[in-house]
Amino acid sequence: MAAPSILKCVLCGREYEPSAERYVCDTCGLDGTLDVLYDICDTKKKITRDSLSSNRDTSMWRYREIMPVLRDENIPNLTVGWTPLYDNKLLASKYGVKKLYVKDDGRNPTASLKDRASAVGVAKALDFGEKIIACASTGNAASSLSGFSAVSGLESYIFVPEKAPAAKVTQLLVYGANVILVKGDYAEAFDLATSAIKKFGWYNRNCAINPYLVEGKKTCAMEIAEQLNWKVPDRVFISVGDGCCIGGLYKGFADLFELGFIDRIPKITGVQAEGASPIFNAVSTGSERVIFGPADTIADSISVGAPRNWAKALRAIRKTGGTAVTVTDAEILSSIPELARSSGVFGEPAGVTGFAGFRKMTIAGKISSDETIAVVVTGNGLKDITSAKKSAEQAISCTPDIEEFSRLIASR
Repeated sequence: MAAPSILKCVLCGREYEPSAERYVCDTCGLDGTLDVLYDICDTKKKITRDSLSSNRDTSMWRYREIMPVLRDENIPNLTVGWTPLYDNKLLASKYGVKKLYVKDDGRNPTASLKDRASAVGVAKALDFGEKIIACASTGNAASSLSGFSAVSGLESYIFVPEKAPAAKVTQLLVYGANVILVKGDYAEAFDLATSAIKKFGWYNRNCAINPYLVEGKKTCAMEIAEQLNWKVPDRVFISVGDGCCIGGLYKGFADLFELGFIDRIPKITGVQAEGASPIFNAVSTGSERVIFGPADTIADSISVGAPRNWAKALRAIRKTGGTAVTVTDAEILSSIPELARSSGVFGEPAGVTGFAGFRKMTIAGKISSDETIAVVVTGNGLKDITSAKKSAEQAISCTPDIEEFSRLIASR
């Protein structure tokens, strides 16, 4: 395990010693999210390409030497990471790119990329001797935290918007979390969770606040690089809500670049729903800050009008020469069956939003034919069956009569 050397503000660069109480920058407030930095010279002695090639740990903890958890015994007993990266020749040919890889992070224990963050969050809570952990979420981070808390013996309090999909809320209850359905949107759930965490002294799992959580999400980027034998794609597409997942991608590639494992960082493209697009708006206008606003999209996991980790999201896009794009709810819904039928990967609306953005940019001629692309699917389609049903055809209803069946088939 690696002890982080410092925490550094993304905005002003102020540095802090790691501690259980340190979440954000004193100078920049909640906007001043922190980077977890390590002694790279020391880390280079502990982790190499050769050491990874002989490492039989097929989970995200294969990168433990550049992760902030202090004790192995605090790692939750659930296998996270090393999710499949599929080489999809069918879609690459259809959309005219050299290669298209689909990273299926819906294969994690609670069926989303958020498991990477929760595994680290729970481990850090145990590192610091905490007993109760809490967060606000649009759904996936909540179900993820509840599962990892349960297996680690921590009590959890989860704040979600009242309109969160039933499947996600059910996961929380099954895992035994204390669930608070907030009568409001994600921003209001976040504010209530923040107030409760401060009042009761709980450990804060909110990824936009707790700097250690992005260290879990960065392993998605590390896996992409290693699974491609350290030849990174030209571009990586991912959906964007609060800004944590895209921030994690950048951090993972940046750490690998600093270690000398890769020779460049891919262009990172953030994809937002048209009804919840503050990151896109900032990128398209060249703004240094993000203006918060309302959010309204079928993709509940990215229905965020007030992204708390906006600074890391903008950095991920701008530092890599990437961009941002928006897609309509209709484009998101149509991506669910297309991706499933072409790759076998069933994603929830937010999970396929990255693919929807890739598709939109290729159709618009904004990606060249010699580019290699990776698309991250952040959550499994079973998370939101109601939306998935809207994207697919109706089943055939038939009595157990072969003649009736024959007529129905003939009429299709």
